[in-house]
Amino acid sequence: SEKVDVLGLSGLITPSLDEMTQVAKEMNRRNFKIPLLIGGATTSAKHTAVKIAPHYQQPVFHVVDASLSVPVVEGLLDPARKGEFVTKNSESQNRDRATYEHMQKKTLVPFADACARRHQTDWKNVSIEKPAFTGLKVLSDLPLETLVPYIDWSPFFQTWELRGKYPKIFDDEVVGVEAKKLYGDARTLLDRIVSEKLLTAKGVYGFWPANAVGEDVVVYTDESRQTVLERFPMLRQQWERQGQKDFRSLVDYVAPVESGRNDYLGGFAVTTGWGCDELANHFLNDLNDDYQSIMTKALADRLAEAFAEYLHMEARKAWGFGLQEGLTVEQLIDEEYRGIRPAYGYPACPDHTEKTKLFELLDATKHTGLTLTESFAMYPAAAVSGLYFGHPEARYFTVDKITRDQAEDYASRKQMPLETLERWLSPNLGYEPA
Repeated sequence: SEKVDVLGLSGLITPSLDEMTQVAKEMNRRNFKIPLLIGGATTSAKHTAVKIAPHYQQPVFHVVDASLSVPVVEGLLDPARKGEFVTKNSESQNRDRATYEHMQKKTLVPFADACARRHQTDWKNVSIEKPAFTGLKVLSDLPLETLVPYIDWSPFFQTWELRGKYPKIFDDEVVGVEAKKLYGDARTLLDRIVSEKLLTAKGVYGFWPANAVGEDVVVYTDESRQTVLERFPMLRQQWERQGQKDFRSLVDYVAPVESGRNDYLGGFAVTTGWGCDELANHFLNDLNDDYQSIMTKALADRLAEAFAEYLHMEARKAWGFGLQEGLTVEQLIDEEYRGIRPAYGYPACPDHTEKTKLFELLDATKHTGLTLTESFAMYPAAAVSGLYFGHPEARYFTVDKITRDQAEDYASRKQMPLETLERWLSPNLGYEPA
């Protein structure tokens, strides 16, 4: 009814990828004739070519960021250029589909073999510390000035399409001058946000007695370890790369119940998003200043990540092994410490739906106000949540593709229908669902 020329879809977290495919199918069913643009943080040209474009008979374009949507739309709406423009895009997508077909043939070992070749630990002798407390600790209004030193500025510049690592980016011949100006504007607004308390930082973290039971991390109500409080099923790598020694899962970093060792799992949720929408909307609607509006959201995101970094440091101290760290902020940002804090939706634990359990365990909505959308995005958006693992050899990894046998096993452990699971884990499937 709006008689639009082009339709654009934007996806911020992985569950939105499947929704885009559904929209493409529905547009095709209704015989739409307009081009479809795909963009957003989780999207890619390859995913668009493989999973979305085949379901819609009209041109489907991937757009890396909003600024590039203008030349794409211009090309699509110019009758003289449209033909060649669409043909080039189609050829590129055909190449991406061919590459994907080749990648799908890469070696995925059977799930049972991957489990047998798990990351090994000498559980008799490995260092396992007991946290100073179990249960929750709440930070209801952490002073923002506490977080400023922990800001990692490099991703901030990437938000504005300026490539380079802070502070070296200031010396860059191409973007150095622009980066300096942007940083100056950011610090000015940040100083105001901190001094006027325009954002509020709320967080919660905790530890629980835990052990690995099969492929799940089990959290107990107390040290007697008799009553299960929560169960976190984990996914395991199956892609056999050259020189691969083991196939990792996060469950490998927690002592198996049969080892007789008492282990622990931590969790956290933080946000610096309270006040962000109001301030951003004030700049946008009252002052017609979209630059400062975008800047507000970018700084809220940086502060949330800084909060996660700061709180992880506090958690390592509470766990004992972080007391003698003595790391600089640069070393913290480079993760030169023991332990990891994987977040649901990221490569080591790509299943967003497990976030619900973490939120229940932390009572996160009560303590921070954070809520989950129906696609498991956190609101406010300037937020980070995840698990704490203290294993001395814990490191981040990518689960990548999984076979149907692992998907079936995982769905069974989650007590979720396979078809539902396949929808949430669609980017990780190494097979075509029925």
